[in-house]
Amino acid sequence: MQDAAQRLKTLAEQLMGAPLPVRIRAWDGSEAGPPGTPALVVRNRRALRHLLWKPGELGLARAWVAGDLDVDGDLYEALDTMAEFIWERADSSPSLRQSLRDPAFRAAARSLVALSAPFLPPAPPPEEMRRPGRLHLHTKGSDRRAISHHYDVGNDFYELVLGPSMVYSCAYWESPEGTLEDAQRDKLELISRKLALKPGMRLLDVGCGWGSMAVHAAREHGVDVVGVTLSQEQAAYARKRIADEGLTDRIEIRVQDYRDVRDGPYDAISSIGMAEHVGADRYLEYAHDLHALLRPGGRLLNHQIARRPQDDESAYSVDEFIDAYVFPDGELAPLGTTVGLLERAGFEVRDVETIREHYALTLRRWVANLEAHWAEGRRLTSPGRARIWRLYMAASALAFERNRIGVNQVLAVKTPESGASGMPLRARDWR
Repeated sequence: MQDAAQRLKTLAEQLMGAPLPVRIRAWDGSEAGPPGTPALVVRNRRALRHLLWKPGELGLARAWVAGDLDVDGDLYEALDTMAEFIWERADSSPSLRQSLRDPAFRAAARSLVALSAPFLPPAPPPEEMRRPGRLHLHTKGSDRRAISHHYDVGNDFYELVLGPSMVYSCAYWESPEGTLEDAQRDKLELISRKLALKPGMRLLDVGCGWGSMAVHAAREHGVDVVGVTLSQEQAAYARKRIADEGLTDRIEIRVQDYRDVRDGPYDAISSIGMAEHVGADRYLEYAHDLHALLRPGGRLLNHQIARRPQDDESAYSVDEFIDAYVFPDGELAPLGTTVGLLERAGFEVRDVETIREHYALTLRRWVANLEAHWAEGRRLTSPGRARIWRLYMAASALAFERNRIGVNQVLAVKTPESGASGMPLRARDWR
């Protein structure tokens, strides 16, 4: 069929009720749309079937992961433009039921079905997380499976994306021209100073990843560290790294759920990029558990991504692409909700530092690392998973830049009944 791109452009504009802001390049080589813009490449008709059988974000995600849908040109520009065309119009657009009452909409939908033939449901890509339902979220077993899905995809792949620091959370930048390694070291040092780490203290690192915080705290501040993770691959990597550093007498890495840690008290707890996995229903339990593990006067540094609050919080739903392919069962909460739950658990919140722009810079560096080693990244994991990581990191960078999501470091103290918090009189003079 000739000129499939023009047909797709016309149908997309009829269905969405707005001009298409990017070009379309179809499987027959035809192209349509505004010149000088990124091209949305529809490699075959299966991409259409993904969308028709699963309309919305999950259908787009399946087509992308399978390689049936691609972008030629600046990925950030394409995502930013398409976000306004598709997702940001969702609140003002009529519902599907309302749209189906419109004869023109029905005719466009029928044309799209005909163009996608044969009209059979394509199988989801193998990288999609499959589970029977969301009825039993955040049990120890479901959390273990979710963490394994995201983190046990190959340490070599993560080394390629994250660089030598092997830190998978927002760096702390002095300037955009700095190096990723320096910015991650500065983040770990910032957390160490906020926790006032000193020789002889015990630190619990919840969700310790590949051991970066544990190594920094033991090597630079002389503390004894217990790190816990649910990822077998992370634990193996961290233990080898610790042995290579000669720190096995100072650091213990456990494959253990935070709910099973019972050997407190600790002088300090770091939770860096872990609380997003806890879930709304479990968050107060998480806060109580960490509070119980601290000695009186001990500090918690909770480094966590936050979403913007909604007028109707009950309407919050997890992003379909992220849930199916990136962070299964992950949930984001507004900053105010997090602070309130930490206070309910008994913590005194002493400082909140918002570092949203820092995460956008970090993600763009990770994307650049992956793109610079694209063939190797595909080989180290799978073509579909490499495409997932590139898309989610680029889209997340834009989300942080546009203030759709943020990231915050919350410093809290288990203040004793005497009220002696041990905090300095002047804010941010952490020692």
